[in-house]
Parts: sequence; structure tokens; C-alpha cells
Amino acid sequence: MVAIVYGLPVCAKDLGEKPEGVVELYTSQGCGSCPPADAVLKALAAEGKVVALAFHVDYWDYRGWTDSLAVPENTDRQNAYKVALGMNGIYTPQVILNGREHMNGQDGQKIRRRIAEMRNTPTGLTIPVTIEKTAKDRLVIDIGAGPAASNPVRVLLAYFNRESVVAIPDGENVGRKVSYANSVRAMDTVGMWDGTAQKIEIPLSEIASKKATGCAVLLQEMLGEGKPGPIIGASIMAAKP
Repeated sequence: MVAIVYGLPVCAKDLGEKPEGVVELYTSQGCGSCPPADAVLKALAAEGKVVALAFHVDYWDYRGWTDSLAVPENTDRQNAYKVALGMNGIYTPQVILNGREHMNGQDGQKIRRRIAEMRNTPTGLTIPVTIEKTAKDRLVIDIGAGPAASNPVRVLLAYFNRESVVAIPDGENVGRKVSYANSVRAMDTVGMWDGTAQKIEIPLSEIASKKATGCAVLLQEMLGEGKPGPIIGASIMAAKP
């Protein structure tokens, strides 16, 4: 059973200053090693210093429990990172930092340390990005100017549920009741960025249509053949607790 906590969107500025980085956790309800990493991501989301997103994958579903938050596109994204980062395989719980490197999602201390080391360097978030509600029915993504990247840069919008509480009756996590933070339900490309400042308007109804309670903007280089590259800017809007 899944309980999803809904609320009204608030502006990213209400959640803190410019994000220090982007943390993507690839996780599964069917993975016995994942609950500690899920707790790390939930803590990162609560701290409000990074854009913390959970991508539930479906390749452990055969173990006896189908992940109720998984979508095939999340698995596709992780597999694309495997190629982009030259990894031998994919795993859970895996964290991708700023689209540049991966590590075990259980190690919250190392994740925080690496984000701090990347901050204010070329491997950090170098392009200012905000997303805010400017009218009753619309969101505006505001992207600043900066050096044009050598690769095409997509403006991605990730729709997520701020909190999903799941009781797991079977599989490796049988008997657990887990609270998942910022579980991504869908992603869209809403524009391209070429180094010039730009604004993109999005109907607020898009969040509701995805059955989501928040969204995050990722300014991400694309390395060719759909491979995700470095994330150079990001912002997030979430629902009130």
C-alpha cells in the first residue's frame, strides 16, 4: 500500500539558497540494501541544501515485490549513465552526483563531502537556475547566462512526490514500512540552453497531471545518443510538509 502526501507548491527560495549540487539516488523497494540509502536521501531532502531525487527502478521486481514507485524510464536513465560514465554495470543503491560520478547511496558522509568539494568549482552547479510560481496557473523557469557548453544542454523537468509511505509485504524488505522522499514519477525536456539567459513558462497543471507534488529543473549536458552528462544548474520546488 502506498500513501502519498500532497500539498501546495512553494517557491524554491523558500527551501534555501542556491543548491549545492544534485543527488540522484537509484533505489528499489525490492532491494534489501536500499532502506539506509533511502534514509540518507530523505535527510538530504530535508536539509534543503541539494536537489535530492529518488529514481525507483524496476529490475529487482522479480524478487517477489513490484516497486510501486518504479517507472521504466528511471531504469533507462540509470543505464544511460552506465554508458556515459563507463561503468561495468548498474546497482542499487547507487547515487549519481551532478551527473558526473557515482558512489554507494548508503554513504551519506561521503556524498556530503563530495558535493562540498564540487561546489564552486567547474564540476559544481555553475549556471544560476530558479523555478517559481509567478501566477495562479503558471511556473517560470529562469536560467541565467554563462559560457556555452561544448555539448547540447537540455532543460529537464523532473516531477516527483515529496513523500510516499509504502508498506512492503513481500520480497527482501518484507514487513518494512518505508517513507520515500522525492520519488521521480516522470521527466520532460522543456527546452534547450545555449549560454544565453532565458525564461520558460510551464502550466502549473503539469504537476497535477503527473500526479506529482513537486518538480525539479536540471540543466544537463547531453553527450550524444541520449547519454546524460554533467548537470550545470538546478533548482527545485516541493510541496509543503
